[in-house]
Amino acid sequence: MAVFFVQPSAAQQPEKRDEVRVIGHYENAVGTSDAASQGYITPQLIEARPMLRPGEVLEYIPGVIITQHSGDGKANQYFLRGFNLDHGTDFRTEIDHMPVNMPTHAHGQGYSDLNFLIPELVSRVAYKKGPYFADEGDFSSAGAADISYYTQLKEGIATGALGSGSYARAMAANSFNAGPGTLLYGLEAFHNDGPWDNPENYRKLNGVLRFSRGTNADGYTVSLMGYQGKWNATDQIPQRAVDQGRISRFGAIDPSDGGETSRYSLSFDRHKALENGGDFHMDAYIIKYRLKLFSNFTYFLDNPQRGDQFEQFDDRWVFGLTPSWIFTDKWAGRSTTNKFGADLRRDNIDVALYDTAQRIQQGTTRSDYVQQTGAGLYYENTFQWTENFRSVAGVRQDYYYAKVTSDRNENSGETNAHITSPKLNLIYGPIDKTEYFLNYGQGFHSNDARGTTITVDPTTGQPVDAAGQPVQKVPALVKTKGEEIGVRTEAIPNLQSSLSLWRLTLASELVFVGDAGTTEAGRPSLRRGIEWSNRYIPKPWLIVDLDLSVSRAQFTGNDPAATGSYIPGAIDRVASFGVTAKDLGRWSGSVFMRYFGPRPLTEDNSERSQSSLIWSMRASYQVEPRTKINLDVLNLFNRKANDIEYFYTSRLCTNQVGPPCSDTPPQAAIGDHHFHPAEPRTFRVAVVTRF
Repeated sequence: MAVFFVQPSAAQQPEKRDEVRVIGHYENAVGTSDAASQGYITPQLIEARPMLRPGEVLEYIPGVIITQHSGDGKANQYFLRGFNLDHGTDFRTEIDHMPVNMPTHAHGQGYSDLNFLIPELVSRVAYKKGPYFADEGDFSSAGAADISYYTQLKEGIATGALGSGSYARAMAANSFNAGPGTLLYGLEAFHNDGPWDNPENYRKLNGVLRFSRGTNADGYTVSLMGYQGKWNATDQIPQRAVDQGRISRFGAIDPSDGGETSRYSLSFDRHKALENGGDFHMDAYIIKYRLKLFSNFTYFLDNPQRGDQFEQFDDRWVFGLTPSWIFTDKWAGRSTTNKFGADLRRDNIDVALYDTAQRIQQGTTRSDYVQQTGAGLYYENTFQWTENFRSVAGVRQDYYYAKVTSDRNENSGETNAHITSPKLNLIYGPIDKTEYFLNYGQGFHSNDARGTTITVDPTTGQPVDAAGQPVQKVPALVKTKGEEIGVRTEAIPNLQSSLSLWRLTLASELVFVGDAGTTEAGRPSLRRGIEWSNRYIPKPWLIVDLDLSVSRAQFTGNDPAATGSYIPGAIDRVASFGVTAKDLGRWSGSVFMRYFGPRPLTEDNSERSQSSLIWSMRASYQVEPRTKINLDVLNLFNRKANDIEYFYTSRLCTNQVGPPCSDTPPQAAIGDHHFHPAEPRTFRVAVVTRF
């Protein structure tokens, strides 16, 4: 068992350093969490394992799967606890306390794009699952992750990498004394074509500049971040086109799909120890974000000649403030901690949906200006009832306001809503190096503001859509409720094991459908499952990680038009396995496996996806004390797995490579599996130098 001294945040223990036992790649020792499914990822894990995309930092959270259904410049697809989380809904992500999820987004509610992340700068990832924590608000019902960056590096680091598919990456970061504080910088340049017949040509520039002064007890950090990316996309393709030999597994129907995006931010982090033994912590941020995304999922279904491509446009400013206070005290001779906090966020959003052909606008489906404000207040009390029993009880009150100004006046309007979310966690232990947890909490997710004011279909201008179905408003806030029983133990030497049984209900799966510019009504749902996580160090040089998750998801409400109770895309089985060997002379290495099982693609379960099992490896050779070479082999056994699968209706053309189409009459519209393949065996070599 390795023992490290980890400097906690100011909001935890500003005046001392806690001894935290680190089991391999995680800080999940008994006595460090309020739930068995809560924990911390160390930078050692990120350094040890190969990574296809920066968003895969989140895949190190037990039970999380990260995939992609389009070009890599787009936000990843996330899966956790029986959810296909789309691009982030119900999974809250922050980087240094700045939100990543975007409400009322052009492509999907809670859109969470992590392509601006620089993995080498990550100092810690704190993760939570379930709605049990008062300081986590919108989008956190399935889970939440707060990714922290370093404010100071022990030494500079530079990386140059080349790989398959014209992959190239250069990164440099360092920190140094600057007047009364420390200045840290990180720069990244990236290019990748990938295995696609239509080269992705994804190029991005990424930068971080941070000035920090003071200590963890009393100090502040000012951060500037900037990111720009452009790419071509191979979206999901129909299985029949591949089976008939019209395109390869890596081919595209519309090669003009793709996008460009940017994200710039300025943030201020202030932390201070108060004279009465408490702590004050405040984060303030400004984000400027922009996206132009071109997609064509149905090819020639709606427009048999020109094609069905559309552009989703999002241009916004985000302003936020998150103060919190922690006070320690004694009640009846027992230790207690009281935490008060607030979340304030304002989004000013220009959002639009255009009909396009080869990225040229042909018409406007809808265009809106949205002013959306979220405000949350919370209180949390931790009380040590006995030496081995404590409770964490909290309550959260969230307020929502949105004003939508639409190009169709009938869809304009204002929305107000509020919701109360109580929380209770009971922790017993440690007894014989074992701790027991009972967790309960209510949470919520917001819906797209455009869906809360809509009255007519933006395409037809009528109170019914093209299929004759009534246009339905959605509630601004949707309640969720979760329960969990868990245990964490270190009773077996060198093994840390956690087991949790959980249950989560949603009052409604109502969502705004960005692809169509209108809304769909879903039924209430229930998800439940079991997770088992293990960290084992049989030898000082050998680390083994094993995580297993099984869940079941189903609709619970009655709907006469429904064909079944299965939730399309709901993942039911996840497994990950990693082995890391280090300090073998100049060599070290790791192998990593991730599996996610087949999923229903239709409500009646008549169509199902394939399963996916992929192995990857990294071998590292220390050339000299400050320089090493990494060889990564991704998809080691070249499995023909799919990153994503859907089942829906589309129309093809005799000319398979994009519009226009001259078929007369048009081909038939056919329901089919549509998939985005996992990348084949991929090699990458990187030289990493410390300076």
